[in-house]
Amino acid sequence: MTPADLSIALPLLILALGAILTLLNGAITKNHAAGTVLATLAAVGAGLWAMQVPTVVSAPSLGLAAGGLTRLFTVFFAFMSATVLLLSGRYNAYRGIKGEEYPATILFTAFGMVALASATNLLIIFLGLEAMTFGFYLLTAIDRGRPVSSEAGLKYLLMGVVSAAFLAFGIALLYCVGGSLDLGELVRTTLTGTAAPVALAGWACVLVGIFFKLSLVPAHLWTPDVYQAAPAPVVAFLSGGSKGAAILLLLLLWANAAGLAALRVPLFVIALLSMLVGNLAALRQHDIRRMLAYSSIAQMGYVVVAFVAFQGDGLRAAAFYAIAYGIMSLAAFGAIGVLEGSGCGQMLDDYRGRGFTHPVAGGVLAVAMFALAGIPPTVGFTGKFLIFASAIRAGEYALAIVGILTAAVSIYYYLRVVAALYLQQAAGEEKESIGVLTTAALGLSAAIIILLGLFPSQLLDFLKTQLP
Repeated sequence: MTPADLSIALPLLILALGAILTLLNGAITKNHAAGTVLATLAAVGAGLWAMQVPTVVSAPSLGLAAGGLTRLFTVFFAFMSATVLLLSGRYNAYRGIKGEEYPATILFTAFGMVALASATNLLIIFLGLEAMTFGFYLLTAIDRGRPVSSEAGLKYLLMGVVSAAFLAFGIALLYCVGGSLDLGELVRTTLTGTAAPVALAGWACVLVGIFFKLSLVPAHLWTPDVYQAAPAPVVAFLSGGSKGAAILLLLLLWANAAGLAALRVPLFVIALLSMLVGNLAALRQHDIRRMLAYSSIAQMGYVVVAFVAFQGDGLRAAAFYAIAYGIMSLAAFGAIGVLEGSGCGQMLDDYRGRGFTHPVAGGVLAVAMFALAGIPPTVGFTGKFLIFASAIRAGEYALAIVGILTAAVSIYYYLRVVAALYLQQAAGEEKESIGVLTTAALGLSAAIIILLGLFPSQLLDFLKTQLP
């Protein structure tokens, strides 16, 4: 391994070493607070290192790269990890989740995300994707005081194994046809000219595995149960980080293939069904977590619209929305975690008046709901505008119209949360009491939602240099 290779792999090494040291600290000192601090510092360190521009952007011997898009998403995943760790303290104390395994697993999961972001061949992609997913299996079921959490973890595991099988089988088929695991080379040999039926079957299996991670219809059935039962900070990480990693994988595929026009019809149907099923199901929910779970299906449907419209700058819109949705989910479930850590339930009626009794968490949750609904000047509005504009430029008028109409429908159920927070009488008189770090994490998430909505040009200009 050369020094240049080591520089490219260093964010992964920092996260792995941080996870191991966190486990050792818990086993030796029993100081769980120190373990959380150590894990947070490791996540921040990985993100700071990724901000540097390396002298060499590829390490073929490791199957890794450090291009601009890779470094952007590495910073994003590191930020998500550190913020989730900060938001977890009060919630975990309330739920009785103790031990060094929680922060260590957060880092192991982030390791999988960064490995996926850095990968240049399908083997590293598979290992990164499954390392990330395996971490989420553990985190979903980590609240051993709630039987429903273990049940959701088992459901997620069983469906995830099927997804991994599709992904592995697809990679095997592609290797049989192309004789290589390099992503760029496989795309050139299997998708140029007349593609072999075996190659098309391989890519179809790979996409099925990715669609499970994105909760797209019909691979969405696990989502409501996991969102409802997992710890709230874990759901923030799952909703933003996991889906961001899966979107990045699609971006790598589409960028190498210069768009996959042959997949337009199945993607059109999947986008249409996801937008309709997600939004219509969310309308009927009274549990805020299940409502956000179904809405996430619709949100990923919007992202698929961007991939269908790749000829109208859809890839840049998808990359922007991946980051935007991650921040919105972090703010929403971070605030929900703070409220639940204060004794709030999960039903919408439990949120009555919480905007007055818990002004910080309530305010951040309201900002997140406005953003998810696509109301200006939030990043949610900017992201949806970019997606639908790309669809119109690409001539996908039907998807654009359905997307705009379903986004308008979603305003109703998102604003139900805001109405419960501020337009209804509080159920109790308890007051908010959260730490400085939690307040800072929530405030930073809300600030990014507003700032990226008002000033998206810098990020968009950067994405323009990285994506076709």
